Amino acid sequence: MKFTPEKYKIKDESMVSFIDPEEIEDILASIKSTTEDVDRVIQKSLNKQRLNLQEVAILVNATDPEHINKIKAAARELKKRVYGKRIVLFAPLYVGNYCSNNCKYCGFRSSNKHAIRKTLSNEELIQNVEALEENGQKRLILVYGEHKTYTPEYIADTVRTVYNVKKGNGEIRRVNINAAPLDIEGFKIVKEAEIGTYQVFQETYCPEAYAKYHVGGKKADYNYRLTALDRAMEAGIDDVGIGALFGLYDWRYELLGLVRHVNHLEACYNVGPHTISFPRLQDASDIDVDDTYFVKDEDFVKIIAILRLAVPYTGMILTARETKAIRQEVLQYGCSQIDAGTKIELGAYAEEAAINQSLDKEQFHIQDDRSLNDVIDELLEDDFLPSFCTACYRLGRTGEHFMEFSVPGFIKRHCGPNAIMTLAEYLEDYAPDKTKEKGWKIIKKNLGEINSFRQREELKGRIERIKSGERDLYY
Repeated sequence: MKFTPEKYKIKDESMVSFIDPEEIEDILASIKSTTEDVDRVIQKSLNKQRLNLQEVAILVNATDPEHINKIKAAARELKKRVYGKRIVLFAPLYVGNYCSNNCKYCGFRSSNKHAIRKTLSNEELIQNVEALEENGQKRLILVYGEHKTYTPEYIADTVRTVYNVKKGNGEIRRVNINAAPLDIEGFKIVKEAEIGTYQVFQETYCPEAYAKYHVGGKKADYNYRLTALDRAMEAGIDDVGIGALFGLYDWRYELLGLVRHVNHLEACYNVGPHTISFPRLQDASDIDVDDTYFVKDEDFVKIIAILRLAVPYTGMILTARETKAIRQEVLQYGCSQIDAGTKIELGAYAEEAAINQSLDKEQFHIQDDRSLNDVIDELLEDDFLPSFCTACYRLGRTGEHFMEFSVPGFIKRHCGPNAIMTLAEYLEDYAPDKTKEKGWKIIKKNLGEINSFRQREELKGRIERIKSGERDLYY
């Protein structure tokens, strides 16, 4: 099936789709995965070079258990080389769930009469941010339904409100956004509020599957959504996140669609997405999906490992849609960011008593509802380094500047020390004694792995300053 502007009635030739479904299907059908080819592609990735579509397809089409084990081992090694042991933590905060779209897989869909609709008042927004800060969160992603209520001006105002909330030693240092695609002027408005990453997920890169699942609202326009981040880039937002909802179409096709999206952004704007997300379909209220393309656990692990090899320097987000067991397994293969202490009911963070999960109040069902400290405790047990670092964004190391630092590997000089300092803050301000003991052991171990005596001693000095009450120190 060849994509043509005429078929999809696209008027603006400058925003014609960069996805050619026939190309992707042909690559998947024609590429073979020999041992020689798999080894060659893996070695290229370990040299920290981006893979092209054909090379990614070699890994995608690999079915030999020996080949898959090689892919997983290489992903584990590459993650260690690029990101070390750091895992960045964040929390989602749902601001409002009114939605004009009618996506068959989503609990917020406009035709769902069971959904309990709500938009947080300014007071409720502040209360929820305070509750998150009291738990130790430093990074949020604000989530909005796709509705006329949530204008660029409204989004910008809520972002400014969040940044201004200070509770004790708590503060939110980075506010990312997951919201409807905007026009260029709209993106300029939210940029002025100093947002972090702007996420827009395509959901599925297959036009037929997209049309099947998006049956109403502006989101039904495949091409407008696909080119959303082009408009964001044109507006000056150089920190964007892409994603696909795995389970709507063949995961192999979607994986190549994500890589093509990366290629497009790099070719047009000299910088790829800051993050890639790969949520799997989960249960939700009043959804209408079939299980033809549901992704099995073993394929999900393979997806993550291949993505890490395909895009060595792009952050990969693993969400609480997945179970604790799956999250623990796949962290080693490439994920660099996870949410923790997640609640997706509107206003749930500020509730004194635990809220029983209700699909009528949620966009989807989460599988991992552990507290932030429980997640941190397990990360420490598994020898990871939990991080709340926001230094790159605040120092302007985004977009092309981030690539200048990260691609040669220089960014590792800053990220490890910054992670250590943010963990030290958490241990001092929020951690129970058991977690504190584990955390200081991990900090001591990571300090010992810093080769530069000067940097190690300087960092030790900064940690002592944190223990004395100073906050927000970073390189």
